[in-house]
Amino acid sequence: MFEKGYIQIYTGNGKGKTTAAVGVAVRAIGNGMKVFFGQFLKHRHSSEHTIFADYPNSIKLVQFGTDQFVIGEPSALDFECAESGLDLSRKAIQSGYYDLVVLDELNAAINLGLIELNAVIGILKSKPEHVEIIITGRNAPPELVELAHLVSEVNEVKHYYKIGVGARAGIEE
Repeated sequence: MFEKGYIQIYTGNGKGKTTAAVGVAVRAIGNGMKVFFGQFLKHRHSSEHTIFADYPNSIKLVQFGTDQFVIGEPSALDFECAESGLDLSRKAIQSGYYDLVVLDELNAAINLGLIELNAVIGILKSKPEHVEIIITGRNAPPELVELAHLVSEVNEVKHYYKIGVGARAGIEE
C-alpha cells in the first residue's frame, strides 16, 4: 500500500501511454499491491490481458467499450459503456481495496463527451489518501493536468504506421 497516492496523467499524441500504465501496474503487482485496470473505449484482447490473467488475486482488468471505434457521433451504447465504466471505477477507487487504479483512455472518453469532466474531478478529489491513480489518453483536459501530481506527455517524433506498418502483437497489442 502507498503511504500517499498521487494522480498521474500520461497524455500526448505519441505511442506508449497505455504501455507505460501497464508497466506501472506490473511493478505494483510485483510489490504485492492490488490493481484495478479500467479500459475506456476498448473491448478487444491485448497481450497485457494474458499476463494479468495470471494474477487474478492482484489485478482486476475491465473494459468499458464496444468492439467498434467511436467515429463521429457516439452511440447510445458508447454512452452506456462509459457511464457504467466510470461508476465501476468510482467504486473501485472509493473502496480503498486497490492501491493503484488505472483509467486507460479516460481522456479520450471525456473528449468525446461520453463522460463529464466535473464527475471525474469529483471522483479524483474524493479518493482515499493511499490510492494512486493513472489516467491515460490524448488531449488531457487542462483541469485534470492542474489536479495531477505527475503529467507525462508522450509526443510522436516518428512512427512506422506512416510507412504502412500496422499494430503488431507484443508491441501495440
